[in-house]
Amino acid sequence: MQDVLENNILRFWLDQMQDTEHGGFYGQMTGRGQLVKTADKGAILSARILWSFSAAYRVLHKPEYLDAATRMKDYILEHFYDKEYGGTYWSTDYLGQAKDTKKQFYAIGFMIYGLSEYARATGDREALDYAIQLYECIEEHAFDPQWGGYIEACTREWGTIADMRLSDLDANYPKSQNTHLHIIEPYTNLLRCLKELHAAESSIFNLQSSIFNLINIFTDRILNPETHHLDLFFEMDWTRGAGRLESYGHDIECSWLMHEAALVLGDKKIIEKVEPVVLAVAKASEKGLQPDGSMIHEANLDTGYVDDDLHWWVQAENVVGWLNIYQHFGDEKALQRAVAGWEYIKRNLIDYEHGEWFWSRRKDGTLNLDDDHAGFWKCPYHNSRMCLETIERMRA
Repeated sequence: MQDVLENNILRFWLDQMQDTEHGGFYGQMTGRGQLVKTADKGAILSARILWSFSAAYRVLHKPEYLDAATRMKDYILEHFYDKEYGGTYWSTDYLGQAKDTKKQFYAIGFMIYGLSEYARATGDREALDYAIQLYECIEEHAFDPQWGGYIEACTREWGTIADMRLSDLDANYPKSQNTHLHIIEPYTNLLRCLKELHAAESSIFNLQSSIFNLINIFTDRILNPETHHLDLFFEMDWTRGAGRLESYGHDIECSWLMHEAALVLGDKKIIEKVEPVVLAVAKASEKGLQPDGSMIHEANLDTGYVDDDLHWWVQAENVVGWLNIYQHFGDEKALQRAVAGWEYIKRNLIDYEHGEWFWSRRKDGTLNLDDDHAGFWKCPYHNSRMCLETIERMRA
């Protein structure tokens, strides 16, 4: 995994995606290998690049990873951070000018994730301060004091926005499982960073309270008590919407991220509450497992539609989720599943010729070259994190 991390994933981004003319990293390479230098640069891509190289430097201590992380951190603070209203933009053009200025809290969460990881890796106070500011932005503008949880998006000025969708593939609801998952993830990393740096921040108590509340939202609101899958879309009062949807990749990813949040929080009662849920959600995700060790994406039980493409990110989370079950619960079958998932990735998704991973393989085994090799949603995050999680867990 370390070889794939360094020589396949990170090397691709270092050698082929750095924008030496306009700063940061290029916004797109198509699935057929065409670099689009004029593509918009997305907040999610940029934040995930920052996280990936920061985490790689923290674990492996190679200066070139620090250089790439610093390059991305500086670009984000210069071009994505809204100096007038706070928060970060959804996208810039290739020159670095603000393009879509909406405030999508999923994306702001990833900015916290990247900046807090950079602070973990370097002790950098500037990155930590911005991460805390963005946490406070989410709490001020996204938190729902009546029903709990967080809304999806606002306008640049933090006003109401009609289209709250994260992408064209999503339903337009004010709350989603996906956004809550990627708020608890950066909040957990920020808390871990503050603890590791022994930072005496006044916000640490508030952050702990936020994570406590988020865990309870997952166990009491987002988790479907009948199926143990995580429902995807909700009204403000947590009424479930958009029909009976199951996302197996998010189930297995949430199982370990929710567990991580409880462990970092360190509250014994919360850990005792969460661990049975972790096992139940992982068990529910088995529905997406295939005989070759892979996991399909999702299904709509109302329409019968099944997205059986084998997406790169689902396979990466499949490995980490089962590895987490094995590590903490001693389940040998879970270890076998993690290994089988990794073997599938090596055989089917790694682009050994050009670097990085393919977006997916289709059910018939053909490669999906229609979706990006690198782009707004195709980032060095799920796959590099899988490698780094495995390396760190084996060292522990």
